[in-house]
Amino acid sequence: MDVAGKQAAAIQDPVGSERPRAAESHSPPFRFYDNRQKYLAFVNTCNEKSAVARRAAHELSYLKPTPPALRFFDAGMGDATVLSRLMRSTHRAFPTVPLLVVAKEISLEDVRLGLEKMPDRFNEHPATVLVITNLNYAEAPRLMPRDVQSAAALNWQEVRLTGNCAHEYAEQIEELEPTLTYGWQTKPSAKSGNPVYVRPSVLVVYRDDHKFLLDAVIPKPGRSFESYDLILASQPWRARMSAEFKAQKVLAPLARSLAVGGRLLAVQSHGHDPGLEIVQKLWPGENPFQIDRHALLAALKSELGRDARDFSLTALPDEKALFRYDMHTLPSEIGDRIGTSTLFAAWNAAIYVNQIEDERLDAVVQNGAYLDATQAVLQKYSGLWFNDETFVVTRRKT
Repeated sequence: MDVAGKQAAAIQDPVGSERPRAAESHSPPFRFYDNRQKYLAFVNTCNEKSAVARRAAHELSYLKPTPPALRFFDAGMGDATVLSRLMRSTHRAFPTVPLLVVAKEISLEDVRLGLEKMPDRFNEHPATVLVITNLNYAEAPRLMPRDVQSAAALNWQEVRLTGNCAHEYAEQIEELEPTLTYGWQTKPSAKSGNPVYVRPSVLVVYRDDHKFLLDAVIPKPGRSFESYDLILASQPWRARMSAEFKAQKVLAPLARSLAVGGRLLAVQSHGHDPGLEIVQKLWPGENPFQIDRHALLAALKSELGRDARDFSLTALPDEKALFRYDMHTLPSEIGDRIGTSTLFAAWNAAIYVNQIEDERLDAVVQNGAYLDATQAVLQKYSGLWFNDETFVVTRRKT
């Protein structure tokens, strides 16, 4: 989705829905689920979600959907701010084309928040099928667990919305609370302590009055599906994990899920921005973003092996690959003296994007050095911004 919107949810471990753990570290991994307030403060003070959504919408111009639908996969839905915006853009580009959206999300809270944004989407684009699942990266595109026992225990729920307005759809979505609570229960992983799902779940939502039209689009239990026109992977990993890990556990499964001509858009933090400068004032030499798009594409090529010839794996130049997003500030907020609330918001955004573990914060917070560092950078640049980088993997047409 994350550091996009909910990188809180987009940063999940591809194996067994656990977030990755750095092998060389003996401290607990940076855990976004334990930092909900940091996440909420970040997404409400920075415009990364809208920037990612605009970049993803740019990919629509390259798509040529084939019957029965245009098919999206969101590799970390989060609270669906990016996804709902992308769905709006899709309606503008393809107003009459049926749309299948499959979104991976393990967080119950984010599934709730995401579904709250969908009534208007069903109202404006009635030929929409929305699927949300808590399966891992290797399984979620197929909507089928690899393990036989898990597949047999798959919790598959189908919801047909009735009525003819967004308000009625919203009421029915709100009534899904027990279904969501049951399907999106988590437990701590014995290996990492991070949340893993209790039961594999798939939720399929569509309008009942379009069931006949969407019959060939609606996924059916027991039938694996894997052929997407557009896959969005926004911040789907912890920055410090190796390129090989990211390629094996995330990028390769997603790339193999592309339809012919399909496009995988990956977004990750890039650094080289004022946000990283704040962090480096306190931890000189700190740089969590050492694995760039070139290294990732090289690792993906190696992981795909002979299949790599079926994909276009060329990195874009900086002017096309990089984009900037900002922290919202008023011109009057940045001056000789900066308000405490602005400093706190900027500091939170900097440590969130740069994925600084909680245990490392105690010393700099106790002596107040973080406020001085934050104020100095805000005054230097008259604000705060961050850089993301993107790359696109395309399945070649045969």
